[in-house]
Formats: sequence, C-alpha cells, structure tokens
Amino acid sequence: MSLKKIFRSLQKELNVKDEAREKLLSYSRTVTRTSKQAILMIHRSRFSDTEEKLRQAREKLEEIKKISSPHPELAHSGSLNAAYEEYAEALAFFKFVKEEKFLDPKEFGIPTICYLSGLADMIGELRRKALDSLKLGDLETAEKCLSAMEEVYIELVSIENAHGLAPQIRRKTDVARILIESTRGDVTTETRRSLLETSLKTLEEKLNNR
Repeated sequence: MSLKKIFRSLQKELNVKDEAREKLLSYSRTVTRTSKQAILMIHRSRFSDTEEKLRQAREKLEEIKKISSPHPELAHSGSLNAAYEEYAEALAFFKFVKEEKFLDPKEFGIPTICYLSGLADMIGELRRKALDSLKLGDLETAEKCLSAMEEVYIELVSIENAHGLAPQIRRKTDVARILIESTRGDVTTETRRSLLETSLKTLEEKLNNR
C-alpha cells in the first residue's frame, strides 16, 4: 500500500474522531451549563426544576458515554471531566439539601476523581446555603451546612492518593478550609446574637411581670 493510501485511511479515521470530539465538547458544555442551573434552582428551593435540569444533564452524559466508547482516548478530556465535576457537585448538593445525605458516586456512574473534585466544590455551595439560612434566621440549617462542610473537608484531606492523582483537589481543599473558618465565624456570631436576644427577652419578661 502506498503512503498516500495509508494517509487517506488515517485521515478518515481522524475525521471520525474529530467529529466525535466536537460532539463531546458540545455535550460537555451542555452538562456543565445545565448542572450550574440546577445548583441555582436548589438555592431558590425550586426542586422540581432542579430535578428536570439534572435529568437533562444525565441524558447528555449517557450520550457522551456512547460517543466516547469507540474512542477511549477522548473519554478523559478536560471539558468532559469538568462536566462530570459540575454534575457531581449539583447532584451531591441536591441530595444533601433534600435528604441530608451524601451522594454515592457509584450509584450514578460518576468517576471517582470527578466526584471528589465536585464534592470539594460543593463546600462553597454549602457556605452560600448557610449564609442564606442565617439571613432567614434559620440557625439550625446553617449549623447543618457547617457540619457537612467540615465532614467533607476531613474526608477529602484524609485520602492519601487524591492529591497525587488530582492536583486540583489540594487547591480546592485549601480554599475549603478558608470557607469553613469563615462560615464557623458567621455561625458563631449568629449563635451568640441569638442567645443574647433570648436572654434579653427573658429579662424583659421578668421585669414586666414584677
């Protein structure tokens, strides 16, 4: 076979791979965007909309699996990993808000590293949820969010191989530590304010009853 024929055959193969790559990029962007929208819906307590967004993201991920199956070298692209991470973050955050439970990645076929990275990002959403709860005077929910943030952080830093396999997790856990410290300060301040307010009301009632 001449070199020209060999290269024609290779070009056809590359054309097929490039078409698959373009579809993967497009679908990955859709998953990332839809997962971000799901997180926004969670913060607004629009849970039926959240479920719909997560369903759409899941369908695209299934399409991605089909497309990448003949091209395993495309299955670990940066955009695809980012899509899985965003989906994992949205799904994990939704499960915690709805059920106060943590997501099992194997149940939804989420790659381990993407799950860990998404869980690290979820700490930021938990802080936002805690702050929103404090504004509404819901100290109990804020404390639950803080407790979840601390639990996720402790487990992430305890995994020995995670930082070597996914360097971004070290950066994310460093950010998470700062977020946790800030949230703990916010919750502590609100707890003291609430206790003081309760004490003043009690004192006022005693004085009025004299």
